[in-house]
Amino acid sequence: MLPNLPSLRFSDSRSFFLMAGPCVIENEKMAYPIVETILKLTEELSIPFIFKASYKKANRSKLDSFMGIGDEKALKILDNIRTTYQVPVVTDIHTAEEARIAANYVDVLQIPAFLCRQTDLLIAAGETGKVINIKKGQFLSGESMQFAVDKVSSTGNENIVLTERGNMFGYGDLVVDYRNINAMQKSGFPVVLDITHSLQQPNQSGGVTGGQPDLIGLIAKAGIAVGVDGIFLETHPDPGKALSDGANMLRLSLLPELLKQLSAIREVVYRF
Repeated sequence: MLPNLPSLRFSDSRSFFLMAGPCVIENEKMAYPIVETILKLTEELSIPFIFKASYKKANRSKLDSFMGIGDEKALKILDNIRTTYQVPVVTDIHTAEEARIAANYVDVLQIPAFLCRQTDLLIAAGETGKVINIKKGQFLSGESMQFAVDKVSSTGNENIVLTERGNMFGYGDLVVDYRNINAMQKSGFPVVLDITHSLQQPNQSGGVTGGQPDLIGLIAKAGIAVGVDGIFLETHPDPGKALSDGANMLRLSLLPELLKQLSAIREVVYRF
């Protein structure tokens, strides 16, 4: 059953919710051990969990970058995960048509940061009735995301989540402005901090995005401290072999300790 995301506000819950999984479905088998590991961990820590994986990667730097194993094949894997493990699933969409198709297989439709101003896409997503997670553009302020919210809510769909993922700082780096979390929470909807994408180093000369995974813990702890409602991160058993975004993903074996630390910080901040 899908967690009631709008109720998972910092002031209402002792815990945060977690969106986590691999960047993309790489083959038929890779996702299942990952979801099993995260599900067991989040159940132990009482953290509401939403499994994340893209069924295809439309936004890639190089022409020969891996984009996916086929839309229908990947979507069926996501659907099997949600039914087998009874866990909600989130995936990216890129066009209005994709919104209508993907809605048949997942619980949460995610609007990529670069597409957060695309009116047709936001309205089509809203019309599905699914929970819509809108990532804040790297070029926008937190306050300006209200316009994206208005587009989705115009369809009558109030199941909205907003995600902070850093702002561009020059040509090859991102910086997290934690004021954006507070600004977006004023919309009345839950706000997520995307840890791993906030640590990307895009536009590298070789055409492959870099990252700073050693700072994942730092960014995540700061997010919990300032009251974010949810944490988003991508994780993989061996990031060095991942077919997409390996440079900024968290090694799966490091996730248990990180979530324990975040839960402890959340408990302390909740008291105040």
